[in-house]
Amino acid sequence: MTEIFRTLITIVLFFGILGILVVVHELGHFLIARLFRVRVLEFGIGFPPRAKVLRDRGETVYTLNWLPIGGFVKLEGEDGDEGDDPRSFSAQRLPRKLVILLAGVVMNVVLAFVIFAGMTWLASPYVGVRFFEIQPGSPAAVAGLQPGDALVAINGERYQFLTGPSALNGLRSRAGETVVLTIDDQAGSRRDVPVTLRSQAEVDANRGALGISGAEKPFESYFYGDYAQNDLSTAVSVGAQQTYLWMGLIVGGLGSLVGSVANDPTAPPPVAGPIGIATQIGDIFWTSGPIMTLYVAGILSANLAVVNILPFPPLDGGRMLMIALKKTFGQRISVRAERLTYMFGFVFLFAFLIWITGFDIIRGLSGGS
Repeated sequence: MTEIFRTLITIVLFFGILGILVVVHELGHFLIARLFRVRVLEFGIGFPPRAKVLRDRGETVYTLNWLPIGGFVKLEGEDGDEGDDPRSFSAQRLPRKLVILLAGVVMNVVLAFVIFAGMTWLASPYVGVRFFEIQPGSPAAVAGLQPGDALVAINGERYQFLTGPSALNGLRSRAGETVVLTIDDQAGSRRDVPVTLRSQAEVDANRGALGISGAEKPFESYFYGDYAQNDLSTAVSVGAQQTYLWMGLIVGGLGSLVGSVANDPTAPPPVAGPIGIATQIGDIFWTSGPIMTLYVAGILSANLAVVNILPFPPLDGGRMLMIALKKTFGQRISVRAERLTYMFGFVFLFAFLIWITGFDIIRGLSGGS
């Protein structure tokens, strides 16, 4: 019964986070379209079939739809038809069209920044490190530390997940000193342990200051449910750094994905599909709590921004490319050709999603390996 409950909560979290991220994305298109006085026919939460009309006053219908996987904005003339309405999307000048399409990406970047900055400002998690190996004869062994213990603080100094440095860096910077380590064991009991760390010469020779190792089983971040607050300027700086960091990592990940598929299409791709993402969200929520789940939402928002700017139809970047090509080549690109391009792009993306999901299922059945 407990597993069923956890699974249901995980599913709700996944669709809730994904829905909010996509609705924020579509809100960007909506707000800029309204700013430019482009006629917005419908703002939908979820995807059709339609479940309920939330509001039907004025020129825009606000709807709630049955498929809880995001949302959409329907603009007059966005399908390429050239009408007589000067307020249609197709009647707008090229810069306005591009800004409307780019607005969704910008909103996801802004949301990622707000999440990272807000966490740093109001609830930056303190994090320690859990270790699983003790080197024989090391300071850790002499102090009686055990595999599975977690280092929480050094001389009372705790370490924030978002602002750094890490607890391991704190050990290295105190080489040769006698320090008091705050340790949580696997049962959750906390104790203070005095330890004399290895000398700087030993640390320079690639021997850890404490003698804990991650060679066989990697270190794990240890979130113990305590949070710090930082000043607003620090929060803004960390928010910008984290947003830039994750967008760069996502771009690198896309490059690795392309290389992986090109080299061996049968190998598991270095990315997760919907099932894999949902599983990761659930794992983070149950092991590290809601604040770290919010951090994952910030990563996903940055991910959505990067993916949507790719010049591939029917993504926003692909639509921007198509509009620019139509401006350059005029009537040589017909409305029918444009629609076929979007349709084939959608089919490709859907097939790609199914392909990745297959590997998610295989990973789940094999225990995540």
